[in-house]
Amino acid sequence: MTAPADRVPLPSLAAAVKAGRADATALLRALIARQAEGEAAVMAAVAGHLAALGADIETLRYDPASVPLVDEFASAAAMTSGAREAIIARFKGAGGGRSLLIFAHPDSEPVRGTEAWRHDPFAGIIDDGRLHGWGVADDLAGVAASISALGAIRAAGLTLSGDVVVAITPSKRHARGIAAVLDHGVTADAALYLHPAESGVGLAEIKAFASGVLEFEITVPGALPETHEPSHTAFAHRAVNPVDKAVVLIEALHRLDEARGGRVHHPRLEAAVGRSTNILIAAIAGGNPATPQRMASMLRITGSVSFPPFETIAAVQAEIEAAIAAATEADTFLKSHKPEIRWLSGVSGSDVPDEHPLYRIAAEAISRVAGIATRVNPMHTSSDIRNPLVQKGIPAIGLGPLAGDLTHAGGHDEWVDIADHCRAVTVAALITTSWCGITPSPAESAG
Repeated sequence: MTAPADRVPLPSLAAAVKAGRADATALLRALIARQAEGEAAVMAAVAGHLAALGADIETLRYDPASVPLVDEFASAAAMTSGAREAIIARFKGAGGGRSLLIFAHPDSEPVRGTEAWRHDPFAGIIDDGRLHGWGVADDLAGVAASISALGAIRAAGLTLSGDVVVAITPSKRHARGIAAVLDHGVTADAALYLHPAESGVGLAEIKAFASGVLEFEITVPGALPETHEPSHTAFAHRAVNPVDKAVVLIEALHRLDEARGGRVHHPRLEAAVGRSTNILIAAIAGGNPATPQRMASMLRITGSVSFPPFETIAAVQAEIEAAIAAATEADTFLKSHKPEIRWLSGVSGSDVPDEHPLYRIAAEAISRVAGIATRVNPMHTSSDIRNPLVQKGIPAIGLGPLAGDLTHAGGHDEWVDIADHCRAVTVAALITTSWCGITPSPAESAG
């Protein structure tokens, strides 16, 4: 027998989080300090805390390059190399409830640029309510919140009906940790990704939508003038400048971009930015700026395309390739000197609608705990919320506390708001109890 979601005792959870605030802060600070020792030290500390809460711990060792993926790929150059480890902590429920997978990532950006920090990156210094530390917002706060939320449920004396699995998995640079865990056989009725919102709005945002994105590189050939002179300028009319041919291909991509913008629509994206797909030309590389009188023999165009979840990677790739092929066929030089497209990486999107029970439970939990109405920010791409849904059909959402100055976005003195971190812990505990259900004690059942 499980208790309905609206009967989950928020006061007891909030009281447990409040009572454990010092411990939650100390846990965050301890994980920050472990960052200086490396990822293995962080993972060892996490495993110890989860085991202390009564979880069955499994360490999954895997090779990112060997993890089978669904609608996702990355070139070898873009991927992390070497074996990695993920922690899988299983909490067995009393029975009769829904199961939940809670996940977060312990790995941060490579440690460099610390001289720009005003606070010691590994000391966990609290300044004006903000806890600063390397990787605290990306994503030690999520790792710590998963531990503290389960601890609050236990401290409140609540027994979950459904099973909970906590997966602490590497993520950055295509480490594919959550994908490895899912491939390992871990499954659930829903998934909760604990990670502060990169947009800096904290619990006012739920990650429930992620666009797909493809990254590509196009090699554009040219033909140098037949001369031994060090300067090509006087002979430029006898050459084929790859810059000119790049313009041909870029214009073709612009035409495709406009066509796709007119026919590909998703309501969440349209409401946010008025457009559901974009092709971005990010860089053009070739030649040497130090030798402006010499022509390049080739150059590379690097770009990306975003697309809504209902489109597939293969379909979008086919459109890009068809546009480049058509432009190639229409150009005399390119027709006999084919440009080459190399796909660097790609992920598909995911979408959990507002009416889904998981989203409604999360929105209600945030309203009850923080007193705010939350919303979906549909502008995230490549979020790990996509993995459970795409790979196993498990609906997944993400949320987290106020945070900012993320290192991966070029910031320094990365921080998380301590008060909001505790609110996020309460929200995560409330979502867990509401989704999984709570089993009354024998005395309550008898009454």
